[in-house]
Amino acid sequence: MSLTLSEFNDLSQEDATAKLLTCCTSSNWAQQLAGARPFADIDTMLAASDSAWNEAQTSEANLIEAFDGHPQIGNVDSLKEKYRNTQDSAAHEQSGAAEAEDQVLEALAQGNQDYIDKFGFIFIVFATGKSAQQMLDLLLARLPNDRTTELANAAAEQNKITRLRIQKLFGLA
Repeated sequence: MSLTLSEFNDLSQEDATAKLLTCCTSSNWAQQLAGARPFADIDTMLAASDSAWNEAQTSEANLIEAFDGHPQIGNVDSLKEKYRNTQDSAAHEQSGAAEAEDQVLEALAQGNQDYIDKFGFIFIVFATGKSAQQMLDLLLARLPNDRTTELANAAAEQNKITRLRIQKLFGLA
């Protein structure tokens, strides 16, 4: 059930923080944004969110706390469920397509493990609208980066995810 901005503005600090933690698990970010209420409109709230996120990025611990709120890409069965196209139009497809998809998902799971081993946190990407292959391509493109670069990349992706989740919280996306 979505919330109105007015209802959100009227929540206690604790309840507002709890709602925000469903959008991003950085407690610093959530507490700061909840404390910035009331918001006149969603654009003002999103701007305040960006500001709070920029401040949260000054601490690696805040970033890792936010990243830890995401499921790890690594369970091939859950990846298959997420990315498998509907089977309605699959009758004309070659059987190799399904195997190729499995290979992409397995490569994505392995790539994420390689990413974790190198950087110490999971691969974060704004996944909305991206196929498994696109996600794999992005992961492989970012894997050669250094840790500082990847913290910045993951933080930027996290902010995109958070903005979308805020919009969903209010039934706007």
